[in-house]
Amino acid sequence: MTMPAVTDMHFFAVVAQRSTLSEAALDLGLTASAVSRRLARLENRLGVRLVNRTTRRLGLTSEGEAYLRASRDILGRIALAEDAISATRAAPQGPLRVNATFQFGREHVAPALAVFAARFPDVQAQLVLTDAPANLVEDGFDLQIKFGEPTATRNVMALLLRNRRVLIASPEYLRAHGRPKRLSDLEDHACIALRQEHAAYDVWRFGDDDSVRIRSGLSTNDGEIAVSWVLGGHGIMLRSEWDIARHVRAGRLEVVLPRHAMRADIFAVYPERLNLSAKVRMFIDILRDRIREQSSRLQLP
Repeated sequence: MTMPAVTDMHFFAVVAQRSTLSEAALDLGLTASAVSRRLARLENRLGVRLVNRTTRRLGLTSEGEAYLRASRDILGRIALAEDAISATRAAPQGPLRVNATFQFGREHVAPALAVFAARFPDVQAQLVLTDAPANLVEDGFDLQIKFGEPTATRNVMALLLRNRRVLIASPEYLRAHGRPKRLSDLEDHACIALRQEHAAYDVWRFGDDDSVRIRSGLSTNDGEIAVSWVLGGHGIMLRSEWDIARHVRAGRLEVVLPRHAMRADIFAVYPERLNLSAKVRMFIDILRDRIREQSSRLQLP
């Protein structure tokens, strides 16, 4: 395989991850017109149309989907071979693309990635924050930070922190509205909901047979805003203990119905093929060390 062919595959993999040529151009460090011309040359060389272009977004043709799958497979094999060869080197190198949720990404992943990039200047680190986890493979991430329980997957899941989602409210709210004694009591309380991922935001599930439909006067896709509403006495919320433990210790929030907690451990997830990747392994070590140093304030007493 020629070097231009490999370069074209990398170029197309970046374009396919984006909704518009302008977005792809930002990632590639090119102008939108240069991306359009290069894409046209690639299609001419292959003799097929890879992308349907509209004024709003790009859509892959069936040939484009097939070329993308083949490109990812070949690029993945090349990366695996390079990682295996360089695994014994002290300094990792190359691109590292990380996905995390907004608040945890801002507070913990971003500082750890800055330390990592300063320590290993030959790595090109990119952090992409989303309100729900992106698709690890389809969106081309090397590493993703996820919350939940271990699942059957071909990806590697490295535990970063034991974590639960708990129900919390401010002392002021509980004095004014009373403390719920059972899960069904939440139906009569003001609850604050997070509109994240794809689950029904107004149903809180604590197990297969343990759920409640809430009455939500306030909802948002931003966890920091939601917690500020709870601190202001506007209702009850279901939130990860890593985010609210400091408020509970300071007396600003209280845990209600403590036996109704949802396991939501924090994992670093990466494709199995990157098991030997020095850059992935070393970044996880840096992130885990940072979290362990702060674990006393990230977990409830």
